[in-house]
Amino acid sequence: MNTSNILLLIIATQALFASVNLAFDDSENALKSQNVLSKSEIIQLNGAIGPESVAFDPNGEGPYIGVADGRILKFQGSYWTDFAVTSSRRENCTLPFAPEMEHICGRPLGLRFDTKTGELYIADAYFGIQVVGPKGGLATPLVQKLEGKPLVFTNDVDIDDHDDVIYFTDTSTSSTSNKITIEFFKFGNGKCIVEAPFIVQQLDDLLSGGLLHATAIKLSEDGRVLEVLEDIEGKTLRSISEVQEKYGKLWFGSVMMPFLGLYGF
Repeated sequence: MNTSNILLLIIATQALFASVNLAFDDSENALKSQNVLSKSEIIQLNGAIGPESVAFDPNGEGPYIGVADGRILKFQGSYWTDFAVTSSRRENCTLPFAPEMEHICGRPLGLRFDTKTGELYIADAYFGIQVVGPKGGLATPLVQKLEGKPLVFTNDVDIDDHDDVIYFTDTSTSSTSNKITIEFFKFGNGKCIVEAPFIVQQLDDLLSGGLLHATAIKLSEDGRVLEVLEDIEGKTLRSISEVQEKYGKLWFGSVMMPFLGLYGF
């Protein structure tokens, strides 16, 4: 697991306070944003939406993404192919976006490859942690309960290859993914409030304009802000859920958009 730098992604909204403690650099240009993400390329999904997580296999192939209809797709250079699914009940999983069907079709949100075995570990919002082999197919359940209680909204997964430890997050103990998704889209303008110890000026420097737009923040291991990239006017990227740095480019996933973003340095 690469810990040299951490990329923190924030969906910019009219009122947003990040729930992390950042050690801000006091130098003059530490928080100066670079409005460059509007130059990002777009890789359309064609019949799918919501590639929240982005992963590359140990051979460098991919990216792989999980989409809202329950599939995990693999990019083949110019087109997407089906790689895996988290549910065998896919007869009615035909719509690109149908929150009311997610508990049947599955919703893969977090993806991470084991670099030693080539297995893909999946955090599915409804079916917990699953794993599928290098050839893909139907994933196998691995963790569905924690301390005797079922996982309600499994959101992300990571692997420490050195210590062979799997880390994952369960976003809620009561609300499932489809309920939160429906409530989020009811806002219309994407307002969101999360508590954090940001001072007003730092927040204003990070999130310009108050419009829904993408912001990517690069952090050091000790939490210092190294770089801030934005699409301030939301011309190309209006939201980012995750980013992976690969082949000298940034690959952006978004739980809201029907495409993958790609930005080259």
